[in-house]
Amino acid sequence: MVAVNPSPGGVGAFVEGIDIAKDVNGNVAGELKNALGEYGVLFFRDQSITEEDHIAFAEKFGEINVNRFFGKHEKFPQIAMVAKEPDQKDNIGGGWHTDHSYDDEPALGSILVAREVPKRGGDTLYANMYAAYDALSDGLKQTLDGLYAEHSSRRAFGANSAYRERLDTKDRIGNPELATQDSVHPVVIRHPISGRKALYVNSAFTIRFRGWTEDESYPLLQYLYRHAARPEFTYRFQWEKGSVAFWDNRCTWHYALNDYQGDRRIMHRITVEGCALEA
Repeated sequence: MVAVNPSPGGVGAFVEGIDIAKDVNGNVAGELKNALGEYGVLFFRDQSITEEDHIAFAEKFGEINVNRFFGKHEKFPQIAMVAKEPDQKDNIGGGWHTDHSYDDEPALGSILVAREVPKRGGDTLYANMYAAYDALSDGLKQTLDGLYAEHSSRRAFGANSAYRERLDTKDRIGNPELATQDSVHPVVIRHPISGRKALYVNSAFTIRFRGWTEDESYPLLQYLYRHAARPEFTYRFQWEKGSVAFWDNRCTWHYALNDYQGDRRIMHRITVEGCALEA
């Protein structure tokens, strides 16, 4: 059995006594997948893995999604580079979001490996969308259960996006002509692994509720964003070299803190393909 211990915060669990380069056979991968569905994020410490190990681990959970927008590892295109150099001001992922909600079949999850971390700072916050949904009033749950929302990659990655306008991130975020993905998903999904209900909107990619204007959608979406980021739903993970985080994009948000100016932070990310989401 895999040792999985819940984090002291509102989301996530630590997996202990496992070397993900050697110990993840079919049974262990199944246990980890079920734990991912239950806890939303799995944290691993003291992992010494190569890029090949990273890829092999990801492939045990599904097909790899080769990122359209991030810079790629020079030898391994499956690995997206999440990097910030000492002279760069802005980071990647510096706001609450969930990856790939703009795809018709959103990613199952992302596996981030710490290759170089700053002397201090550079933590990542995670938020629990199961808990966010459960804490809503019965009346608001009833309203949301019947709604769908439109998502788009154009907001973050298109030619007029905030990332494109930032001079020191445009070399790390590219291909705005590929930002053509638009999708519609239930606002409340039934998680494919756990079967639990989770809130499924995020400020990076959600545009509006289907059948509503953006102006009409804005107040309720903003309320949901504030609600879902409440401290009791979150956990702050402190990275060390060799740390690995595997998060489920269907039931969590994440936020990369940008509090390490003048230091380098190099992370390798692989995203695993998912499936269509249902209410």
